[in-house]
Amino acid sequence: MAEPIGTTREGSLEAPTRHPLDWLNPEFWERASLDAELERVFNICHGCRRCVSLCHAFPTLFDLIDESESMEIDGVKKSDYAKVTEQCYLCDLCYLTKCPYVPPHPWNVDFPHLMLRAKAVDFREHGAPMSARILSNTRAVGKFASIPVVVQTINAANRNKTARKLLEKTLDVDAQARVPTYHTPTARKRLRELDGAGGAKPAGRTRGKVAIFVTCYGDHADPGVVEDLAAVLKHNAMPVRLVERESCCGMPKLELGDLETVLKYKERNVPMLADMAREGWDFTAAIPSCVLMFKQELPLMFPDDEDVALVRDRFFDPFEYLAERHKAGLLVTDFKQSLGKIAWQVPCHQRVQKIGPKTAEILQLVPDTQITTIERCSGHDGTYGVKHKTYALSRKLAKPVETRVAQAEATHFTSDCPMAGNHIAHGLNGTPAAEHPLSLLRKAYGI
Repeated sequence: MAEPIGTTREGSLEAPTRHPLDWLNPEFWERASLDAELERVFNICHGCRRCVSLCHAFPTLFDLIDESESMEIDGVKKSDYAKVTEQCYLCDLCYLTKCPYVPPHPWNVDFPHLMLRAKAVDFREHGAPMSARILSNTRAVGKFASIPVVVQTINAANRNKTARKLLEKTLDVDAQARVPTYHTPTARKRLRELDGAGGAKPAGRTRGKVAIFVTCYGDHADPGVVEDLAAVLKHNAMPVRLVERESCCGMPKLELGDLETVLKYKERNVPMLADMAREGWDFTAAIPSCVLMFKQELPLMFPDDEDVALVRDRFFDPFEYLAERHKAGLLVTDFKQSLGKIAWQVPCHQRVQKIGPKTAEILQLVPDTQITTIERCSGHDGTYGVKHKTYALSRKLAKPVETRVAQAEATHFTSDCPMAGNHIAHGLNGTPAAEHPLSLLRKAYGI
């Protein structure tokens, strides 16, 4: 039994520090060691309960405790711990916005890393259903779905009720969930003429030469946003090109607990990115989760890899990059069109990058533009918002955001995460539709 919750606050006023994921330590994979740590941390969470409103993992934990005979963590079966783990989608918000016991506090609570460890141990011991393996293989799914002729068939099937019921039975994709519309040609084919020629002044941490990591989703499901990103950067007189080659960033496999595949993707992506960084290139991507993977998750998995650290230091959120340029007086502000009222949902994986509201800072430069900021999870989070088992829960998590968007009576609704934006807009019956902030910025520029 873990020690009872006390009143000590030692270390809680210091800035949080994140320890590397100790996944190469044999003890990381030991079930008994994992269960002991789960019991310890769950007991601390039971005595605090500040995170109850963040996601469904914490209500699940507290219900298990409250419904047990002892009404303490020792009354919960260890076999039921997995019910908590499966509700965590690794958003990291509990660590960075709620928990008072994160390191350097001596209780050393890192709930997301503990959930990741539990997912990884479960994946190694039991594997994952074929449906989960397919859904997390986003690059392969996107490549197949974007083949000419095939793309029309898949998009039509995704709009057909009978086909969606079949998809629900075979791949566990809820028949009501909004799924991507696939495109051909892909973003990489549309932008293959980008050559990165020219030069721009360095500014702050930016070097003024940007290589776009297209991402699986951007390449196959939202190429227009990648085009918007390239157009905005070019309008700001910066050399722009695509990353030479790319595999999936690894976030879908990380959320599954498949750390070995994350390692394979890292070995394909990082050496090439590191070479480009040494040639003077900075990197950005239009999907916050992919940016976070290179800025945080891979560095925490491979803390001693110099190439990983180099790529981390050169990877930026798009609006973080533009804000650095603006601070140096180098951002173009020749806006041709106001945007009116914008309701902006801040994605979890952008919030935990610790960069501040850079999207709002840039969009507010557009004359006659007002922004309502909504710092609340969309409930989509990877495959959580499409899987039949969790879709209804994801809709409940999205409801407060949908209410705020409706109350804002905005001209535009936007989210830096296209998947989160579409999930919220789906709950609003598409009124207003979701637009990416990069698309809005391009519209304001009139380019």
